[in-house]
Amino acid sequence: MEFSMTRTVEVLSATPAAVRGLLGGLSGEWTASASREDWGPFDVVGHLIHAEHTDWIPRARVIIDQGEDRRFPPFDRFGHFALVEGKTMDQLLDDFDAARRRSLDTLAGWNLSEDQLDLHGLHPEFGPATLSQLLATWTVHDLTHLRQIATSMAKQYDQAVGPWKEYLSILK
Repeated sequence: MEFSMTRTVEVLSATPAAVRGLLGGLSGEWTASASREDWGPFDVVGHLIHAEHTDWIPRARVIIDQGEDRRFPPFDRFGHFALVEGKTMDQLLDDFDAARRRSLDTLAGWNLSEDQLDLHGLHPEFGPATLSQLLATWTVHDLTHLRQIATSMAKQYDQAVGPWKEYLSILK
């Protein structure tokens, strides 16, 4: 599939409801993280919120502005730990929903042209990247973390499923 702004917004708009559908109302046993290295759903949602504030829209703004410095601001993949401290999952789900709505409102307000989607910024590791590549990555990032949430939860029942484990690809 080629990049499509419409398809991108479809997924980005659906993600908060999908995350809430998976996690809303569940006990901490389902959503807790095993450690700072082994993120469970709680930390994944925190990471998604942190990315809304410090990654996607700030980097898109760098590309759109086409200023003298087109380097993307650094993104701390672990910067969410302070953000989630003392919060409940319900609070994080509300925060993610609100942050995503603001991001999508900003994106819609730009009314991007095809020419703008081809503009470049500079990723600190990968070098030149277009706005359409950034937006496609944002979409796949969401999907990756939805998978991570489901996998983390499924692993809770790794032993409980008994012999059916062989047929449950998420546990492999």
